[in-house]
Amino acid sequence: MSSRAQLTVTDLRRATRHPVDHKVIGEHRRLGDVHMRIVNISAHGFMTEGEISFERGERVVIRLPEVGRIEAHMIWTSGDRAGFQFERIIRLEDFMKLIDTLQPNPRLRPARR
Repeated sequence: MSSRAQLTVTDLRRATRHPVDHKVIGEHRRLGDVHMRIVNISAHGFMTEGEISFERGERVVIRLPEVGRIEAHMIWTSGDRAGFQFERIIRLEDFMKLIDTLQPNPRLRPARR
């Protein structure tokens, strides 16, 4: 059985992304613990900066505040940046709590309605 994702939604880059600077340790099947720096995030996925030693479609599990453990699949790379799609969309309520935790600067947070 392949460990690579069967991606059905390949372009969610239009989703609103929120700038963050959050370091996580991902759990990768082959590489074990992988240090990652998330630089933006949406309810659908996130982007990292820094060297990533795995390929498109491979899975990683990360732990996010307010969300907990969530699996993501690498969908693209460009230089030292990589984009990941979550296995599931984060619920709006949980996502807003996540942003409040990851973006301490209120000017960067989305407006509340």
